[in-house]
Order: sequence, then C-alpha cells, then structure tokens
Amino acid sequence: MKTTSERHTERIRQRQSAEAQNLFSRLPATYAASRAQGQRFLQHAGGLSIVEWRTLWDLNEVGPMSIRDLCEIQRIDHSLLSRALPEMKRKGLVAMHRDAKDGRQIIVQTTEAGRNAYLKAAPVMQKRRDALRAEFSPEDIKTFIALLDRFEAFVRAPVDAILTEDLTP
Repeated sequence: MKTTSERHTERIRQRQSAEAQNLFSRLPATYAASRAQGQRFLQHAGGLSIVEWRTLWDLNEVGPMSIRDLCEIQRIDHSLLSRALPEMKRKGLVAMHRDAKDGRQIIVQTTEAGRNAYLKAAPVMQKRRDALRAEFSPEDIKTFIALLDRFEAFVRAPVDAILTEDLTP
C-alpha cells in the first residue's frame, strides 16, 4: 500500500508529464530561459540588456529609424522600448530626435558609444546564434518558425472566433 507521500509524489510526476505537453506553459518557460541565457551572454559582452542589444543590433543593421519601426522589427510592445530608450540615451548609446516630416515620430540612431558597444557584443551574440545552428538544421529552424507563426496567429485570433457558444452559467 502506498503512503500519502508516495501518492502525492506520483500525482506531481503525472501533472509534470501532462504540463510538458502544454504549449501555453512551455512557451513562457522557454522564453524566460532564452532571455536568461541571452543576458548571460551579454554579461560577457559588456553588460548590455536584451532590449539594449536588440536595439543596437537593429540600428546598426538598418540605420536610424522610428521607435515604431524598432518595435515592429523586435515584435515588442512600444512601452517596453519607450522605457529603455531614455536609459540608453543617458548611457550615450543612442541619440533621439523628432522626425522632420512627422513630428509625432521619434527617430533613434546609434552613437559612437552605441556602435562600440554593438561591436563588442556582436561576436559574443554571433557565437550564440552559431551554437543554435549547431543544434538545429536550417530545415529544423524553418519548420520551428513556421510553427511559431501558426501558433502566434492562433493566440492573436479573436476570442469570439474560438468561443462560439456562451459559456456563462
């Protein structure tokens, strides 16, 4: 006969097994692990945050652009970047000015210090991307991205499209 503790442990293992198949719980955990790993890499590269790195990377790849464009590229909420940019400006990594054609838009550009921070971090972050490519084939990555696109479309679908009947008691 199993003790209460043994039954409890078995139920926990069963629940963990079920949750291992739950995309809604796995994706946030995976995202958190990815960010934590990225932050560890960036600590080796001068201590940039993930948002700082992504912003400097995008600005160095594209050139000056609006906050809106940066948010679209990074797939992040405008408020997250808007909170990070004043600190990046204070650190001397970016400069910002109003768009001459549309005064509502703020244009962000990298500074010399920002370019230097990017150049210091870029090889470290390239090693991370190279390590990922060593684990997953180009076809694996293509398939994974396609599945993420489908999942993102699903979670962005209107709730009414899924809840076709009233569930209220």
